[in-house]
Formats: sequence, C-alpha cells, structure tokens
Amino acid sequence: MNIEMKRNAEETIIEITGRLDTTTAPVLDKTINEDIQGTKDLILDLKGLAYISSAGLRVLLGAQKKMQKIGSMKVVNVCEEVMEVFEMTGFADILVIE
Repeated sequence: MNIEMKRNAEETIIEITGRLDTTTAPVLDKTINEDIQGTKDLILDLKGLAYISSAGLRVLLGAQKKMQKIGSMKVVNVCEEVMEVFEMTGFADILVIE
C-alpha cells in the first residue's frame, strides 16, 4: 500500500493505492490519527485501491467516527471491487461515497 497526502487549508486528501489489509491498515490508521491535525474535511481517494479487508474497513469506520466530531469525511474514486465490499458490508450506507 502507498499513501500520499495533500493538504490545503482545512482539507486533507489521502490517496491510497494497493491493498488495505491486516498488514497495511495500521499505517493508514496512524496517518489518520496523527497526521491530519487541524483538518476539517477529509477526502480518501481510493482510485488506486485494489483490495480492502475487514481491517481496512475498521480503519475507515474509525476515521468516519473521528471526522463526524470535527468535520466531514468522504470517499472518492472507489473501484468496482472495493464498492462491492462496501455494499456487502453495509459501508455504502455509512460512508459518504462520491
């Protein structure tokens, strides 16, 4: 997995590529919890994400809960395979997906 972060004012865009699984989920969790201080709007760009496991879903749910308290979070550019996982798990109803 590769994470690239772009910040401007109160918005942070995190581009995630590769696989978000048990091995890589802690890296994204650390990025979200430590590196986005002062962010009001979080955008997770998943255009390069090919796979997400339950560990990855857990990180997204935690990020959603955190951002609800201080601003907003949305997920963009979701590929068909990852969208299927979101739909099967009910995450399509929890996350703001564009």
